[in-house]
Amino acid sequence: MTTDQLLISGIVVAALVLFVWGRYRYDVVALAALLAATLAGLIPTTAAFLGFGHPATITVAAVLVISRALANSGAVDAVTRYVVRAAKHPGPHVAVLSGLAAGLSTVMNNVGALALLMPVALESAAKVKRASAVILMPLSFGSILGGLATMIGTPPNIIVATYRAEIAEAPFAMFDFTPVGGTIALAGVAFVALIGWRLIPASRAQRGTVSDLLNIEDYVTEVEVPEESGAVGQRIRELEDGPEDHGAAVIGLVRGGRRILSRLRQETVRAGDVLIIEADPKGIDRFTSAYGLAIAGTEEPKKARVSSDDVVLAEAVVSPGARIEGRTAAAMRLERRYGLTVLAVSRQGQPFRDRLRAFRFRSGDVLLLRGEADSLADAMASLGCLPLAGRPLPMGKRGQAGLAVAVFAAAIAAGTLGLTSLPVALAVAAAIMVIVNVVPVREVYEAIDWPVIVLLGAMIPVAGALESTGTVALVNSGLLAVFGDLPVWALLAVIMAVTMTLSDIMNNAATAVVMAPLGAGIANALGVSADPFLMAVAVGASCAFLTPIGHQNNTLVMGPGGYAFGDYWRMGLPLEILIVAVSVPMILVVFPL
Repeated sequence: MTTDQLLISGIVVAALVLFVWGRYRYDVVALAALLAATLAGLIPTTAAFLGFGHPATITVAAVLVISRALANSGAVDAVTRYVVRAAKHPGPHVAVLSGLAAGLSTVMNNVGALALLMPVALESAAKVKRASAVILMPLSFGSILGGLATMIGTPPNIIVATYRAEIAEAPFAMFDFTPVGGTIALAGVAFVALIGWRLIPASRAQRGTVSDLLNIEDYVTEVEVPEESGAVGQRIRELEDGPEDHGAAVIGLVRGGRRILSRLRQETVRAGDVLIIEADPKGIDRFTSAYGLAIAGTEEPKKARVSSDDVVLAEAVVSPGARIEGRTAAAMRLERRYGLTVLAVSRQGQPFRDRLRAFRFRSGDVLLLRGEADSLADAMASLGCLPLAGRPLPMGKRGQAGLAVAVFAAAIAAGTLGLTSLPVALAVAAAIMVIVNVVPVREVYEAIDWPVIVLLGAMIPVAGALESTGTVALVNSGLLAVFGDLPVWALLAVIMAVTMTLSDIMNNAATAVVMAPLGAGIANALGVSADPFLMAVAVGASCAFLTPIGHQNNTLVMGPGGYAFGDYWRMGLPLEILIVAVSVPMILVVFPL
């Protein structure tokens, strides 16, 4: 190996290790790899940031804005009204939800499709008293499967399509993925609906709904403040932040029949006040003993006591890459900055019973939040939390569903018919959505998943360095030395399996960026068309079903479904085997060697 090959190999291997480790966010790792390769002279300084203007990067950004437009316009909500009708039996319930998710994901970002359908899924499950674990993993898998069917359905398809333009005459077109991806999606959804949901561990399927996971009534208690109490004259924050940690948090105060629920940490406690505290039984005992408080007797349901007409409760899940991820409520100053109080947390199906102010949030955690009714939704969006209950259509957007669909369809037609390139057509459609206010200007930057954009912009030049230094050719020679005697169909299966494995432990877009040149290089060495190998990479990069970290959707349903890390492979492994068995013959039929 040459010095340049050693350098770029070391940079890429280090990046892959950091991707898998997950200690640093993937966009930071990708940018560091780009800068390291540039400083090492492997990427010309004039080309270091060309990836941010690459057609794949622009297409992903435009699709994300269009996805927000379809959601805002109410075009999707009209379809979801029919889900509840199928909820009576688990099989049809799973089939309708996963099928709908797959259908939506063919034309919009699959994370956005899941975010729209998850409240519908949970509401329909609650009505028939079905555990959320039964439906959420199939919903996630369905949304991932649907993205395989079109070029814009998932970032790996966009990356592979645009990479083909660099090695062939043209990129893959919008519907070139449909014969293979559509067949896989149909087979996958059928498996999930008929067999897959039955493979979910029985212990998860019996846990109940999201509300059961949080179960706030078990540890929200009202206590009265007698005249002789040591709490009299102290501020709420002084009670909570005193020298001794009692394991309790004050989440409300009742004074003279008036409930004070918002921004109460500055309130001074008076005799006769009723404090609403959150703690486990031991914490309640320590707190009341320390300040001489008395448990209040009331017949009113406890959950109703922590809400009012102006202050409401909402359940939400922490998204991957959210602003709140990795931080505590105290560090975020949620009450002061956002008017939010965290009342309860569930992680992997287990309610957190200790002091919540010091709880460090992770993606997939389910939160019970309290905030002011008119600002709660915006506050959750700012923090990167997805609501787990249905929301009303945004004001002013109800009549724009037809317009949003028409603009999107026109863009697809223009790109498909060759009137302009698909990235340009989608960018124009996104701009129109903003101009006609289907996506307000303030939401444009919120709609775009910037970590993915940075990842693509950084990794595309790094992948180019792998090729320009001859490292890809070197790796391909090694692979052919090991697997060269296998028939081509078996090589396709190997490439797909390797890509699937990488995608299960790191970002799927990064997997596609790294594996596409390798697949094309093997095809070139064999003297066959690169299209089958590129399609195998596209399928493998999008099929992350073994772990909750391989795809954002799997992470998002982990908390609401009460899943453990090892639950995913039970349904995911047979699904991935099925996908390889179905896709390899289809690829060879549709894309001959």
